[in-house]
Amino acid sequence: MTQMPEMPQGGLFLFAGIDGVRFRRPVVPGDQLILTVELLCIKRRRFGKMQGVAEVGGQRAAEGELMFSLVD
Repeated sequence: MTQMPEMPQGGLFLFAGIDGVRFRRPVVPGDQLILTVELLCIKRRRFGKMQGVAEVGGQRAAEGELMFSLVD
């Protein structure tokens, strides 16, 4: 997100919430969690929503929408 030209530089992205998340299997210490996200929308260059999938060893561990906020 910080490399997108339309986003303000120097801000901090904060986790703002989750929606429609399904936890499919436990993730334990030592697991390598791969999180793949797709940007769905940005509102007023301050808030955004992404669709994400978390996988461990090629198996889906969780999926859902993540919301974030940009603060100065």
